Amino acid sequence: MPSHVARVFITGASSGIGEALARHYAGRGASLGLVGRRVAALEALARSLPGTHALYGLDVADPVALGDAAADFITRFGLPEVVVANAGVSVGTLTEAADDLAAFERVLRTNLLGMVTTFQPFVAPMRAAGRGRLVGIASVAGIRGLPGAGAYSASKAAVIAYLESLRVELHGSGVKVVTIAPGYIETPMTAVNTYPMPFLLPVEQAAARFAKAIDAGTSYCVIPWQMGVVAKLLRLLPNPLFDRLFARAGRKPRGLPL
Repeated sequence: MPSHVARVFITGASSGIGEALARHYAGRGASLGLVGRRVAALEALARSLPGTHALYGLDVADPVALGDAAADFITRFGLPEVVVANAGVSVGTLTEAADDLAAFERVLRTNLLGMVTTFQPFVAPMRAAGRGRLVGIASVAGIRGLPGAGAYSASKAAVIAYLESLRVELHGSGVKVVTIAPGYIETPMTAVNTYPMPFLLPVEQAAARFAKAIDAGTSYCVIPWQMGVVAKLLRLLPNPLFDRLFARAGRKPRGLPL
């Protein structure tokens, strides 16, 4: 794909990785479709960006609202070259706590079904055009289940498998499916973590590395690369050793999903 990208559609754009990607692509001259639940934050972001952009205040779990937003963006700007399904929530959960069942449902609905809902309106027109990038933001948390993060780890493991299925479905169509599994990135989602976060990466640097992988059409990458090495080693650990090492690992606070 050429370095010039004219149209990008991003969910979860009001903060964190989504906001950083919006700033990156706006700086490259792209017109953006910015999706998020916090309209005021989207408006503030749009005012700070060069260019003309469309704002969509909605929940990605709402397929009707997402479909309407996709149709509006295509009508106003044309088919995007890049669609980034970035919207996600995270919260500490425990299966034994009945109160956490709602958090499990919310995390899975947003992180997994929200990604499917984001891509669905764009797949057919991208396939017909024979081009485009569908980018899913996964996580290294999806590589092995982490204690106290059952909902988040499960959602991201499902995202990785879903994106692989979609990639194979679109093989040979000209549409690239890019899976990005971030490690620890400086965002509001990680700001609440009270445990050490190795290789923590500033969000602006992360966005630039994500965009490089997207431009290249990379099928799967972990960013930063050091976490990719750690992830591969963790995958190789026998279960008894992994269990002993992580039984007392730091855990995200329980509460409402972020």
